[in-house]
Amino acid sequence: MSERVPHMPAIFVGHGSPMNALGGDYAEVWRVIGAALPRPKAILCISAHWYVEETAITAMSQPRTIHDFYGFPKPLYDIGYPAPGDPWLVERVSDILAPLPVREDHDWGLDHGAWSVLMHMFPEADVPVLQLAIDRRQGPEFHYELGRRLAELRDEGVLIVGSGDWVHNLRQAIWDPEAPPHDWAERFNETVKSLIVTGDHRQLVDWMSLGEDARLSIPTDEHYLPLLYVLGAQRQDDEVAFFNDAIDLGSISMTGVVVGKPA
Repeated sequence: MSERVPHMPAIFVGHGSPMNALGGDYAEVWRVIGAALPRPKAILCISAHWYVEETAITAMSQPRTIHDFYGFPKPLYDIGYPAPGDPWLVERVSDILAPLPVREDHDWGLDHGAWSVLMHMFPEADVPVLQLAIDRRQGPEFHYELGRRLAELRDEGVLIVGSGDWVHNLRQAIWDPEAPPHDWAERFNETVKSLIVTGDHRQLVDWMSLGEDARLSIPTDEHYLPLLYVLGAQRQDDEVAFFNDAIDLGSISMTGVVVGKPA
């Protein structure tokens, strides 16, 4: 008898600063979430930090840990996350997204949008992890549609993880941990949560229609687009649960959402 493959949720994580890799309240919540999940067959991660002019997937047997940041403490650069790759998932994603060409990449690896979160969710690094690149040439509807097509992976035991921040404006950051969030950041954080709860994906895909709060929260779209993959994978009867609901530095949302329950 074959082993039962669990139906997996899809998760969007507000990953924030690379410093969260070293621990803290946000990382502890990621650890609790990971511990509550059944073991995935594999993880497909869409990170804000692989933002290129194509759709590609990591296809190496042992993705390298990428330290894609500068000026941080040495302990961050000493972290390795040696999760393996998975040739089955490479082929499966390519088949699902066909006829869209998906380049098999052997250079990238796992950037901090992936490993700084997954090292807490799955600290043993024993679940295969692949990253799917975000094609910066494409509009939001394209990315949402890819999420819809990838949703069937949830029934095959694959955990889909989007990693970004749906409020991400470093130019408006307040470098004082005691400072309150910008009003527009708080409002947009609440708007996104409300639209996820009601299942109004149309407005979240057409985020520019949400006005000045959206434009301030999303001056560039790479940290927002991973959310659209997770929303594309959401089903009508999926429950949603938010976590780490907070704004850092006045203008960076840490809020995440679990879409659906494992079965």
